[in-house]
Amino acid sequence: MAGQSRGGSGYALLPMIQFGFHALTDSGLVRSNNEDALAFDANYGVAVLADGMGGYNAGEVASSMAVVAVKAELVRWLTVNGSRQSSKQVARVIEMSFDEANLAILNASISNPLYAGMGTTLVVGVFLDKRLIVAHLGDSRCYRLRAGVLTQMTKDHSMLQEQVDNGFLTKEQAAYAPGKNMLTRALGVEEVVRVDMHEHAVEPGDLYLMCSDGLTDMMTDKEIALVLTQHSQLALMATELVNQCNLNGGRDNISVLLVQADDPAGNTGLISRLFGKP
Repeated sequence: MAGQSRGGSGYALLPMIQFGFHALTDSGLVRSNNEDALAFDANYGVAVLADGMGGYNAGEVASSMAVVAVKAELVRWLTVNGSRQSSKQVARVIEMSFDEANLAILNASISNPLYAGMGTTLVVGVFLDKRLIVAHLGDSRCYRLRAGVLTQMTKDHSMLQEQVDNGFLTKEQAAYAPGKNMLTRALGVEEVVRVDMHEHAVEPGDLYLMCSDGLTDMMTDKEIALVLTQHSQLALMATELVNQCNLNGGRDNISVLLVQADDPAGNTGLISRLFGKP
């Protein structure tokens, strides 16, 4: 049997594009605890996912601290300032939220011996009408499915990725190479963090997937794309992704956060996800 799963859904009506959200996390088949954490706020288009690391329950502590702090700060700022702020302003707030969460986790790891060495990956998406700002640290990823083509929007901060970038390994070789979990950046490990941040145009019909490496270590991009294109309901996509990972061994915690962009002017994507065929 798979580990205990937790999930949720939500929908938001933004000025031009309507977004649907669904999140699901599962402990997998090997680990007794779940060090992943995720959350979203459909009203403000904020999605956050983290994969913690550290002894005892420290990984759970780090990922939870990151998700709670970053989501709260972004929602607070958007509540006060609205979603029509410039991308530069929003990016600055995201960067500040990363910095604050980083120091909070680092200070907790220093002050409590049980939390020594803890840290976490973090990937954040802020959907602002026809814009998406993605920020991340570590090897949790964000993908976009557009017109049937799955694109990885983030680049892992890992030793393996550096070997690929330097030409020592191909992407295909890296998929089977040892040392997948050796990160070059994480939250809560050093006083200063370097956050990768990018802005992307959102088109009606886009599907975005944020996930921990418990998914990408168990499924290829081709397999992930197949699941995403076979279903129209976000909940069924998420469940099928988790099930496939567990069928493949479920060696790690599995977390997926899906965001669907629809066109409210005439398309029926939202209705079909709620009442239509899977």
